[in-house]
Amino acid sequence: MKIEAFNFEFFSPYFLLLFLLFIPILIRDLRKKKQAGITVPVSAGMKESPGIAVVLFLLKITKYLLLSALIIAMARPRTFTISQDRDETKGIDIMLSVDVSLSMLARDLDPDRLTALQKIAIRFVEQRTSDRLGLVAYSGEAFTKVPVTSDHQVVIDELSSLDPLELQPGTAIGEGLSVAVNHLKDSRAKSKIIILMTDGVNTIQNAMDPQIAAQLAVGTGIKVYCIGIGTNGYALMPTAIDPFGDLVFTETQVTIDEETLSEIAQRTGGQYFRATSTESLQQVYDEINQLEKSDNKVSKTYNYQEYFRYFLWFALGILLLDALLRWVMFKFLS
Repeated sequence: MKIEAFNFEFFSPYFLLLFLLFIPILIRDLRKKKQAGITVPVSAGMKESPGIAVVLFLLKITKYLLLSALIIAMARPRTFTISQDRDETKGIDIMLSVDVSLSMLARDLDPDRLTALQKIAIRFVEQRTSDRLGLVAYSGEAFTKVPVTSDHQVVIDELSSLDPLELQPGTAIGEGLSVAVNHLKDSRAKSKIIILMTDGVNTIQNAMDPQIAAQLAVGTGIKVYCIGIGTNGYALMPTAIDPFGDLVFTETQVTIDEETLSEIAQRTGGQYFRATSTESLQQVYDEINQLEKSDNKVSKTYNYQEYFRYFLWFALGILLLDALLRWVMFKFLS
């Protein structure tokens, strides 16, 4: 269950237009003040008394306070919270495992591989409204950025902040897959999916073997979709860092271990896709989005807290105060 933040609203806000009636009342009172008649001795004495002056002032404003309280009460101010319920046994849990090695800054996608992937993956997350998602980033090592969660904004924020320089260099595909498997293995979701993305080959020999990681996925009922990112031929890739700390890009042949990725996808019941451009990467995500349909419905419960009663009690108090003040004036004048 997810509870959203408190919200405020008026159930019948059009009643607030009644405040416009104050305008002619104020104009009338101002005109009366300008058209003051002959001052009689009694009223003169009243003005000299500070107590009576306060009573007269209060009598002038009580009508405005009373009408204001009644108008607000009719508009029905209230706060509410929204509780979202999701049946975890019917939805789909999806783990995004993203290669953030330095080569992901290659410029064969617009503007580069990582930026293009971030934009498209964020759009994918936004479309999976009924599912839980998580995020693993890997290069020479793997790190869980977000465990599976229904809070999609957290996943989007972490996707936006992926940095190729935050992890050890290299590409450990098996590590990226096994860490994602470890987070999904105990899930009770109807379907468990990993979308594994890389633009290279496994370069860390002493890390988890991709084939063993694939077998772990099979044993826990996890389906893996693999995406190879990179054009056919050559691409501008970062190959060095100059003395000023800037990346140096050179034309380098694109090499992706498509055989391993295809085998992982086949063994787990998923599919392998090759994305050679930003457009084709978008098409890959669109196809995965169509292949993995979720029948889980998120129900929302609205919990209201009404405040009109407080304004009615306030109006009653003002009415009693007005009656008391008029009694005081009557006693004084008599």
